Parts: sequence; structure tokens; C-alpha cells
Amino acid sequence: MLIEFEQTGSFKRRVVLGIIVLPLSTMVTCKEIRAVIIALQKKGFTGKDIAAIKIAPKSTIYQIIKNFKESGTIVVKNASGSPRKSSKRQDRLLKLIQLWDRGTTSTELAQEWQQAGVSASAHTVRQRLLEGGLVSRRAAKKPLLSRKNIKDRLIFCKRYRDWTAEDWGKVIFSDESPFRLFGASGKKLVRRRQGERYHQSCVMPTVKHPETIHVWRCFSAKGVGSLTILPKNTAMNKEWYQHILGEQLLPTIQEQFGDEKCLFQHDGAPCHKAKVITKWLGEENIDILGPWPGNSPDLNPIENLWSILKRRVDKKPTNSDKLQALIMQEWAAISQDVAQKLIDSSQGGLQRS
Repeated sequence: MLIEFEQTGSFKRRVVLGIIVLPLSTMVTCKEIRAVIIALQKKGFTGKDIAAIKIAPKSTIYQIIKNFKESGTIVVKNASGSPRKSSKRQDRLLKLIQLWDRGTTSTELAQEWQQAGVSASAHTVRQRLLEGGLVSRRAAKKPLLSRKNIKDRLIFCKRYRDWTAEDWGKVIFSDESPFRLFGASGKKLVRRRQGERYHQSCVMPTVKHPETIHVWRCFSAKGVGSLTILPKNTAMNKEWYQHILGEQLLPTIQEQFGDEKCLFQHDGAPCHKAKVITKWLGEENIDILGPWPGNSPDLNPIENLWSILKRRVDKKPTNSDKLQALIMQEWAAISQDVAQKLIDSSQGGLQRS
């Protein structure tokens, strides 16, 4: 019988031509298996017949037979090329050095590795790190959180983590953000030929001090609310903020919620926490979501709405009047469906925090 099975412990192993090959779950091509493949080939079995036994991948079987016909031996020759400069132990050491400080460059790592006895280039360092699963990527930006920030975020998330989509649907989110006349999104992709890097059609113009427009807006699951643009060279302060709340927030609440109770969200900016603002909100019977934890833009779905709006207005308006008109136009074009999806994401964000 060509193939026999022997029970050994918890698995079976195959016996081919009287040779113990391997456990059924193992797929390797050790010297014994190569010998079995050649022995079967000499007895008239084709590569396809041998592959049916499943002692090695089909392509490997054909390669072993081909090598045997060319060299007359089953011994695998060592690969040509320069010898590897580092051992597995030294590779692990390099990986640990990189994990200790993720920002260390490959050149710096090569110098540290040399102190451990490995003389290798920065290119070799990058190759070893790639083999170890460490890929070079631009560091993600994330707000720096103090101990108080972390504590406040935890308190906030625990307080609201069990809220339903219906609960979040009763919140009006708000924020302020700047829009710059040049480079609204700060990035642009172009397709260019060699030598066209600075061609007029392939560059994004920049200026040292671009004109900036400050915008306040609010929205809820019912859709976008009011948006107001502050006058040129005007900074948000408690007087302006109270004016905006009275002229923009109150109409939005009335339009979207009527007499239904809702919550208002704003962050902890100084003008938001001013006593006159707290008093005014109390007099208007407006309840606040929070207290809002500092340095937590990731918890506010309006940040994603800002990104959508800024992408839409990044169409190179030539002056501030055109930029303002474009902002107002694109804000009004944001659908209620988009607003609803962003609000729904709040619940998942809290659960992940």
C-alpha cells in the first residue's frame, strides 16, 4: 500500500513508501519529503499524482522534480548573494530599540545597532524593521491630554455612554472655526510630468498671513442650524458670543425643536464659561450637555461636519466675499441625512473612549 496512516497521540501521520512523512496538518519540504517525492517520481508517478497525496504544495513538488532532473540530487543549494549581516537575536534587539522610541530614524538606529556589534546601513535597518512588521508612517496628530483632561473625559463618557440615538438626537452641537482664504484644507493632489513640480498648474499658492474668516455654527440630528460669520478682524468674546446665541441659537432651537426640550453643547472656551453667558443660558432655560471635557474634539461630531464643509469650500475663492458666500452656500447644502449620521457616530465614539 502506497500510503498508510499511524495514530500518534492526538493526530495521524502518513507513511509513504515506508517513510514517516509528517502530520497531516503540516506542510513542509524537509529532506525526507523531497526524497519521497523523487522516489514516487522514479516509480512513474506524475507531479499531479504526487500532489494528490498532499505532502507538499503542487508548485513545490514540480520545483523539486525539476531541480532533481537538473542537478541529480535532492540537496537544496544555498541561495547566492551576500551573507546576512545580522542574526535573529540582533534583529530582535533592533526592533526593541525602535519600539522603545518610535521616532528614532533609521540612520540613528544604524548607529545604535553598530554599538551592539552589527555594522549595517540605514537601508538594511529599514529592511529588518519591515520584516518585523514595523512600517514607517506619518505620526497621527492627537491633542495632548493632562491628568485632569483624562479624568474629565472618563467622567463624561461614563455619564453618557448609555445614551441612545434618540437621546443624542435632542442635542444641538456648536463650535467656532477659522476659514483661510488660501489653502482651506491645507493639501492638494495634482498629476504632473517630470520637471513640472513648479508649473503654474501644479502648485498651490500660499501666503504668509492669509486672510482668515471666523465662523460659528450649530447643528443637530434634525439638520444644520444657523451659521454666522464674524466681522473682519473680530475675535470671539463674551459680548459677541451672547449676541450670536441670541440671534442664531434661539431661532435654531425654535425651528428644530419648538417647545420640545433639548440640550445645548459648547466647549469650555473662556467666553463660553463667562458668568454673563451662564446667566443668560439660565434665563433662557437652556440646559447644557456636560460639563464638556477639555481637549476633546474627537467627542464632538461637529468636527467631522467642519471637515466636510472645508473640503467643499476649498475651491480657491479669490476674495473674502466670495469665500463667505461659498461657506454659506455649502453649509445650506448639507443634508439632514449627513447630520443624522454624524450624530449617530457620537454614541460609538463615547463607547470607544
